[in-house]
Amino acid sequence: MNTQARFTLTQSQKMMVFILSMSLYGLSNMITELIPKFYLGPIELSVEYFAFIPLSLAMIFHPLYAAIGASLGEIIFGEIMLGQFGGIGELEKFIAFSLAIFIAGVIVRNPENKKQVALGAMIGVIIHQFISMSVDILKVWVGVEELEAVEGLAESVVVIEGLAFLNDVLFSGILFALLPTLYLVPRLYGKIEPLLGMKPRKNDLQLGLSDIVTAPLVLGGVVLASLSFLFEYLSETTFGWEWEAPLVDHFGEWVVYPLMAVPVIVAVGVIIYLVKRKSKKTTDGYSEVV
Repeated sequence: MNTQARFTLTQSQKMMVFILSMSLYGLSNMITELIPKFYLGPIELSVEYFAFIPLSLAMIFHPLYAAIGASLGEIIFGEIMLGQFGGIGELEKFIAFSLAIFIAGVIVRNPENKKQVALGAMIGVIIHQFISMSVDILKVWVGVEELEAVEGLAESVVVIEGLAFLNDVLFSGILFALLPTLYLVPRLYGKIEPLLGMKPRKNDLQLGLSDIVTAPLVLGGVVLASLSFLFEYLSETTFGWEWEAPLVDHFGEWVVYPLMAVPVIVAVGVIIYLVKRKSKKTTDGYSEVV
C-alpha cells in the first residue's frame, strides 16, 4: 500500500468547506420545495434531494466537513427557515445523511476515476435510503407508528418501504446524484481548488477495499445507524416535539424565493473570502480523510 504523506487543511479551510456545503445544499433543499410531485399509480416520483452537491464537495474537498455541513444546511435552510422543525427526530436525518455522504467521500480516493465516483455516489444514496427505510420499518414493527397502506400495494410495511427505497435509489439516486456527480467531480477536480486557494487532494493513493472498509468504519456506521433509529423512536414518544409555522401554506410558494437569498449570500460570501484569501498567502493544502 502506498503510504505517501498527506496534505492538511487549515482550520479556516475546513470551516469554509463546512459553510459552503451547508449553504449550497440548504439552497437546493429550498428549491426542491418548489418542484411538484408526480404519481405513477401508487408510486410517487419526486425530487427528494440534490445529493450531487454534498457528494461532489465530499469527493473533491473533505468528506467529513462536507457531510456535516450539508446535513446542518438541510435543517437550517431547508426546514427551520421554511417554518418547520421535527425536534429530536431531526437527529435521525442528520446522522443518516452525514454517514452516507462521509462514506461516499471516503470511497473515492481518485476524483478523476469515474468508476470510483460512480460507486461512491450510489453507495452514498443506498446507505442513506436503506437507513431511512429500516427506521420506518422498525417504527411500525415496534408499534410507535401505524402502517400507512398505499392503494394498489400489499398491506406490508416491508413491501411499501421496499418499493419506496427502490424508487428513491433508481429515480432520485440516478438522476440527481449519480449522473451530476459523475459529470462534475472529474471536471472540477484540480480546477476549483486553486481558485479557492487550496491544493487538490492526492489522486495516486493505491488502496484496496479492505483499506477503506475497515472494522472501525463498519462498527461506527452500525452504531450511528442504531442511534438514528433511537432518536426517531424517541420522536414518536412523549419525548418528541415539533415546531411548525407553515409559511408556504399561509403565504404561498412565493415566500420561498426571498428566503433563498440567505444561503446564496452565505455561499457567495464564502467563495469571495476564499478567493481573496488566496491572493494574500499560500495555503497549506488539502487533507484526505483521516
